[in-house]
Amino acid sequence: MRVTSLLAVAATAAIARADVLEDAGNVVKEATSSVVSAVKSATESLVEKPTFTPVTNIKAPFFEQFLDDSRWQRSTAKKENTEEEWQYVGTWSVEEPSVLRGIEGDKGLVLKDKAAHHAISAKFDKPISNKDNTLVVQYEVKLQGGLECGGAYMKLLQDSKALQSGEEFSNASPYIIMFGPDRCGTTNKVHFIFRHKNPKTGEYEEKHLNSPPVARTVRSTTLYTLIIKPDQTFEILIDGESAKTGSLLEDFSPAVNPDKEIDDPKDSKPASWIDEKQIADPAATKPEDWDEDAPFEIVDETAEKPEDWLESEPEKIPDPEAEKPEDWDDEEDGDWIAPVVSNPKCDSVSGCGPWTKPLIKNPAFKGKWSAPLIDNPAYKGEWAPRKIANPDFFEDKKPANFEPMGAIGFELWTMQNDILFDNIYIGHSIADAVTLQKETFDIKKASETRQEEAEAAAEPEKPTPPSELSFLDDPVTFIKEKFDLFVTIAQRDPVEAITHVPEIAGALGVGLLTLLAIVGGLVTGGAKAAPSSQQVKAKAEQTKDAVKKTADQVADSVSSGVDKARDEVGKRTTRSADK
Repeated sequence: MRVTSLLAVAATAAIARADVLEDAGNVVKEATSSVVSAVKSATESLVEKPTFTPVTNIKAPFFEQFLDDSRWQRSTAKKENTEEEWQYVGTWSVEEPSVLRGIEGDKGLVLKDKAAHHAISAKFDKPISNKDNTLVVQYEVKLQGGLECGGAYMKLLQDSKALQSGEEFSNASPYIIMFGPDRCGTTNKVHFIFRHKNPKTGEYEEKHLNSPPVARTVRSTTLYTLIIKPDQTFEILIDGESAKTGSLLEDFSPAVNPDKEIDDPKDSKPASWIDEKQIADPAATKPEDWDEDAPFEIVDETAEKPEDWLESEPEKIPDPEAEKPEDWDDEEDGDWIAPVVSNPKCDSVSGCGPWTKPLIKNPAFKGKWSAPLIDNPAYKGEWAPRKIANPDFFEDKKPANFEPMGAIGFELWTMQNDILFDNIYIGHSIADAVTLQKETFDIKKASETRQEEAEAAAEPEKPTPPSELSFLDDPVTFIKEKFDLFVTIAQRDPVEAITHVPEIAGALGVGLLTLLAIVGGLVTGGAKAAPSSQQVKAKAEQTKDAVKKTADQVADSVSSGVDKARDEVGKRTTRSADK
């Protein structure tokens, strides 16, 4: 009876220990994450960054720097015309970037969820028309987690009563222009699609840019600009540099304007029409010496048997090492025959077995005779149906005069989250777009580049073993490796953890070891009865508080080392620039 009780106590203690260890592991992971975040934040401060100041000298029909999100409306509609029912459940946030923060305090619109359908839009104060005017569309995209499969393009929505009445934005909302990067599988391009209205039928058709430029999928900010001019030409710029130019009338599929003439669908090729360019020469005859029966190959009469040829040796012999299986029954299975193998005597000679002369190509072979081809004197050429006037023909000489646009929207699905959009300009001034680029993107890009260079300069040329890594070499990796190593060893032997990782033991060691000691006592029988789960949880909560407090202390110590690291990074950056 006593043994049964002890086993019950031990089992209960083991379960409690497993629960507490799991909680402890989660606590340490959280603590590690907070310390790493603190280290990253401290490392970012090594690079001086400008402070965000709103641009006030740009006047445009639509200009967004995301000082707030008051005019953006997240859609919860369901996608239309799809086999499955999808709803826009993806969330959005206006926040600063978490990767390569170029300007302090500069916020953008961030797509927050992976593998989710997102839709959000903002109405213009009044419809935008570019009739006989230049249209400029410009915005920044920051792919903080890269882009493997998904889009980051925008849509300029067609103005309509439904739009103005508050109908939710979805994939079925009619748009005028779709512009921006898209990547998945073999697709990696900057979309430029416009919807054109047929002046005869009133129907709309998408016109896709031929050979669009390649999208950039880097973590730093990319600036995309689309300029459409009244002369029907366009230009796409990436980071202020021209990536594609062309004409709305010539570089899109399907073409804006249909052909003036089309094939007559009622016309058919006459039965007497001859469209064979060549025919067999009727005057040709087979030469008298042409032997159609001559074989393709003949025996080589000049061949002689090699001197080392072993005619008396077979090519295959029974396997001398094979043995009849013990369970072989001759009556049921028949006589056992050893499998055959290649004769080893034949390996070092020209061959074994009966020798015959080989075959060679017959020099007299000509094959079946056929008359040579000559030009057909009755050939009339390739037949084609006659042309008639296209009843659907129209000519729109100014497709750049788009219909009024009433809103901007992002309707996206992507496998990567944290895609950030910023500094959206939709207007008519190329000069204002360039000014905006200089006052925002150029400054931000330069800051991001300095951060990337600082990170690269701080990385050692060759990987440093964990035991040799110093704080100045890589603060983030240093802290994380030490944490991971301490936790791994401590779960096996707390004393050994203190010995091998004194840096972490001095801080996290006290709280973590206290918890491990308690749990260890549960299993070794230090108590007569297993503590209740409430007692274990209470002790775990105490340890959580201790670990978190210690994590804060570690983070503070990291920050205190920033000043030293700043000088070192500065030296390395200088050395890198001098190379």
